[in-house]
Amino acid sequence: MSDVAELSLVEEWHQLLARHAAVFNALECALQEEHGLGVSEFEALEALAVCDHQCRAADLTEAVHLSQSATSRLVARMEREGLVERAMCDVDRRGIFVTLTEAGWTRFRTAKPTHRRVLRETLR
Repeated sequence: MSDVAELSLVEEWHQLLARHAAVFNALECALQEEHGLGVSEFEALEALAVCDHQCRAADLTEAVHLSQSATSRLVARMEREGLVERAMCDVDRRGIFVTLTEAGWTRFRTAKPTHRRVLRETLR
């Protein structure tokens, strides 16, 4: 790879990082200020809403793009807030299901327009 091509590639990477940071920060501020949610919490609520209000913790980890331990802490925090509940999987005792509560569903529906508005404002 030539030096020019490498510099161009690195510049493109830095632009991507900057755009991600701008969108993420705008989402974090708006969701926190208007709904008391962080971006990861919103993404978890949306993932649960999409998968019929319940999914395996491992699937939620993929959806929120966090490590398994970070997702576990996120779910524990959301459980304390009454947004989700955890239950053991009947078929596989090692598996845990995360279920959206009525309060979680309500918070998601209320925050969704804010999320979409910020995306429209920052991605266009």
